[in-house]
Amino acid sequence: MESKWIVSVMAMITVLLLVSMCGSTNAALTKEKKKVCDKGWECKASVYCCNHTISDYFQTYQFEDLFSKRNTPVAHASGFWDYHSFITASADFQPLGFGTTGGKHTQMKEVAAFLGHVGSKTSCGYGVATGGPYAWGLCYNHEMSPSHTYCDSTDYVHPCSPGAEYYGRGALPVYWNYNYGAIGQGLKVDLLNHPEYLEQNATLAFQAAIWRWMKPVKKNQPSAHDVFVGNWKPTKNDTLAKRVPGFGTTMNVLNGDTLCGQRENESMNNIVSHYLYYLDLMGVGREQAGPHEGLTCEEQTPFNPSSTSATSS
Repeated sequence: MESKWIVSVMAMITVLLLVSMCGSTNAALTKEKKKVCDKGWECKASVYCCNHTISDYFQTYQFEDLFSKRNTPVAHASGFWDYHSFITASADFQPLGFGTTGGKHTQMKEVAAFLGHVGSKTSCGYGVATGGPYAWGLCYNHEMSPSHTYCDSTDYVHPCSPGAEYYGRGALPVYWNYNYGAIGQGLKVDLLNHPEYLEQNATLAFQAAIWRWMKPVKKNQPSAHDVFVGNWKPTKNDTLAKRVPGFGTTMNVLNGDTLCGQRENESMNNIVSHYLYYLDLMGVGREQAGPHEGLTCEEQTPFNPSSTSATSS
């Protein structure tokens, strides 16, 4: 009789434990579901949307400060780039963490980092330019004097379209048919047959640039976004290659051996200088950029060494 009572009590305890576990699991799921937020058209259906959106901390006047000379008569893309195009483009990526990862400080730094690359790559500024050399970002939307059509006829996945030219276009200039093809697939836009779209539509040009920022070049490698916001944990090989989380490694991801592993060079320093300048203008301050070894890639081994500089553009 006593043994039956013990068995009965044990059975009841087991049931209670299972119910408790179920309740905890359901509570955890409910809690997880509550994390998903909607903040209108700019950011919806994502945990990242529970943070600030980009327009919460980066507004029109700041965009105008960063790119103050872009609409001057001598700017080659005058009237093309604007704040609304950038925010509209970012709305596709904010739910994935672009500019919405971490606290406000990290978010602001990521936008400054991304735009630092953009400003440097599209600048027509020089040392004694009015407003200083860093006030001339978004001066271009395409390469002005292409040396050739950038058609790789050996690429059968993204074959060149007859008559198309794949010279540099966009906010982070895109070169070569295989890059236009891959980005077009990612954005669901036929850039392979119509590469000119990137110099005709500012929102699309920003989308292509953010896609590159968020997308790893190869499988099992980090994206520029990942290395900047701390999602990437370097392996032993990365450490030996002096690749560390931070702004410097974003240049490694986006530019490879055209910039990295070459000690100091003007192009690399120009990108870093734009980033620091933008941090100041956004109110973060360049002192928040981190140590020198995290800012540059001068001693880093490139993730994807190439035989020619053009192939990594």
